[in-house]
Amino acid sequence: MKNNMAAALFRLASATALFVTLAPGAAAADFTILQPLGDKPMQTTKGGLPAGGYYVPTTPQTARWGHLPNADAKPVLSVPSGSVVTFDTVSHEGILEDQGKDPVKYFAQFGVKPEQVLNDAQAIAASKLEHDFVKDGPHVITGPVEIAGAKAGDVLMVEMLALQPRVPYGVISNRHGKGALPGEFPENKGPQPGADAAHPQLYANVSIFTPIRRIGDKWYGIVKDKSGREARIPLRPFNGTMGVAVNTKDKPNSVPPGEYAGNLDVNELAVGAILYIPIQVDGALFYAGDPHFVQGDGEVALTAIEGSLRSTYRLTVLKPGDARLPMKAPMKNPFAETAQYWIPIGLHTDLNEAMKDATRQAIEFLNTKLEMDRATALAYLSAGADFQVTQVVDRVKDVNAMIRKSDFAPSAAKK
Repeated sequence: MKNNMAAALFRLASATALFVTLAPGAAAADFTILQPLGDKPMQTTKGGLPAGGYYVPTTPQTARWGHLPNADAKPVLSVPSGSVVTFDTVSHEGILEDQGKDPVKYFAQFGVKPEQVLNDAQAIAASKLEHDFVKDGPHVITGPVEIAGAKAGDVLMVEMLALQPRVPYGVISNRHGKGALPGEFPENKGPQPGADAAHPQLYANVSIFTPIRRIGDKWYGIVKDKSGREARIPLRPFNGTMGVAVNTKDKPNSVPPGEYAGNLDVNELAVGAILYIPIQVDGALFYAGDPHFVQGDGEVALTAIEGSLRSTYRLTVLKPGDARLPMKAPMKNPFAETAQYWIPIGLHTDLNEAMKDATRQAIEFLNTKLEMDRATALAYLSAGADFQVTQVVDRVKDVNAMIRKSDFAPSAAKK
């Protein structure tokens, strides 16, 4: 039954991933905006979502802004292991102080009508949710959801079933002091005295409005320069932030990723992928946010094409010894998987150390899961695996080891 549901959702995401009724080349005005289905977590009974699943909207009661759930966090919903849960995740772009904290006004300057702005984005921007533009992360985090029976030391298996853009536009931002070239970009004088939500232009940050367009049977983000020249980027939606509660009583910033996953920005986590996350606190307390329409490895400006998503996952608790585990529990780091790749993940504030961490994780995987001796594992990685720098802009750097499943005998690949 679960496999049939996953297959149906995958077909839905692939065939009508945007819930639209557009003809090829149609204007973005014809896009169907995915407004919230309700204002409280509930079992799914509408909106084309699978019966027997769950839905979590983003509201001031189900979200936090700029920080992650910790050990004291209260779940907004509790579900059995193996449940299908849909989150309406909300992009931070258009609601931050340097954009005026008024998404209707901000997006109107690009021709977006008020009814094309998400109600939940407006509610978050107007809410009294605690958020410090300078100290906190920018991300709106939805959840957390408790998974019954999850214990610290277990692993949460997160299967990406459907990822659907909710609006026909996104934003790419470059902010002062951030990105891969802080101090060089943005190329202007920098923030001026008096910068606040009432005077957003004084922050002197640069945000590029990016509409999405259907060309033929594919969707693209359209980046246009001042001369009108276009670059068309094929969409590949994913949530940059997914994770479990951090085992601390402090307030974890939403920017750096860690063993709990969080802001990994791994662009391989599109529909069909799996993320395995070491659980730090009982109940797991899963959350999602930082939705992207597409992101390049490195994410050098600071952001991807940021745009809100309707995101459907299956959340399953794996106990130590479960054959589905990619590595022995308790796991040290998150681990990703697609139909083509196993993806050990390395994390560190220093990029060189992140590379070492990814290499060690890859050797551990090959040794424990595929029973390859460690010396041969290192040799294979040197000749056969690519190491990708996922992002360099979130304090903690990510490096992924991309291990092709096709490089191994069928018997090994099935392990």
